Amino acid sequence: MSMEFLVATGIGTVTATGIYLVLRGRTWPVVLGLSLLGYAVNVFIFAMGRLWQDAAPILSSTGRVADPLPQALVLTAIVIGFATTGFVIELALRARHETGSDHVDGHEPGHGPARPRDDAP
Repeated sequence: MSMEFLVATGIGTVTATGIYLVLRGRTWPVVLGLSLLGYAVNVFIFAMGRLWQDAAPILSSTGRVADPLPQALVLTAIVIGFATTGFVIELALRARHETGSDHVDGHEPGHGPARPRDDAP
């Protein structure tokens, strides 16, 4: 079994798990699914940049040079993904507080639509 197959299988598994969680009816699995999808995309971008052996990370006059663009993109995506995850968690907490339900539609299946709570601003 080759390393490329293992990396592709791992990325596919994480992506499939993320999609499964995004399609759930509760907000916390949706948040986890979005995070997993972000991780899968980061690993995919990093893997597409290839792993260079015996290559200088900085431009020099001799020899091969590694491409720093995938690493820079992944580092930026990690920072943006962390901020986005924090924002989505805050949205989920706020929706839970205002609707009294953790369901993405705002009401539990089999019950009527949720009414706003009296103590909500």
